[in-house]
Amino acid sequence: QVQLVESGGGLVQAGGSLRLSCAASGRIFRITFMGWYRQAPGKQRELVAGISSGGSTNYADSVKGRFTVSRDTAKNTVYLQMNSLRPEDTAVYYCNLVHVIGTAYNSWGQGTQVTVSS
Repeated sequence: QVQLVESGGGLVQAGGSLRLSCAASGRIFRITFMGWYRQAPGKQRELVAGISSGGSTNYADSVKGRFTVSRDTAKNTVYLQMNSLRPEDTAVYYCNLVHVIGTAYNSWGQGTQVTVSS
């Protein structure tokens, strides 16, 4: 069983910054991916940013240049630094971890609300 504990969400004005953290614990095997998804009301969950085991990163076009994903492998923790926030970034942000032992296992955090006011 894997637990993902997220923190750092909240309310911020447009143009502001927030930093999300997600710490993974439990029976974790070989991590291949850690990242962040978000889901706004009435919309599908979408990938925001992720980082692979090799350190490669990928971002949604809408956040490129504003958000930065990073990790601390020793702590099994992934971060999302969000700058220049916009009202359209308002959503519930979910941490995601994929780890492998023979097959891939996908784990999700409980979600943290990010609200950007105009």
